[in-house]
Amino acid sequence: MPLLSRMFMALGAVFAALSVALSAAAAHVPALQQAGASFAAALEQQQFHALGLVLVGLLLDRRASLWLAASGALMLVGMLLFCLNIHVRILWGWDAARALVPAGGSAFILAWLALAVGVLWPER
Repeated sequence: MPLLSRMFMALGAVFAALSVALSAAAAHVPALQQAGASFAAALEQQQFHALGLVLVGLLLDRRASLWLAASGALMLVGMLLFCLNIHVRILWGWDAARALVPAGGSAFILAWLALAVGVLWPER
């Protein structure tokens, strides 16, 4: 199995595990119960895109594709700029990168479009 494929699948699994841990914390920690919709949205997007990373890794195992690799990279960028950015802001009050949240959402959109091109683009 190619290294990039394994990396995307492993990172997807780590982000999925982190989302479960944060979801559990949100259910039991009073400060996180007050976090509101942005924390819930970040968790939801993290869970969804963690599975997306696993999917990209599985597809890359079947065939090499720059589009698929770009999709996985964009999902990682989205995780950092959108999900983890919101988590850090709520958990630790660090607000310096708040303006990058929309760029993370855009990265997620581009990731899915790159995935679509990657699966439709004919092999050569």
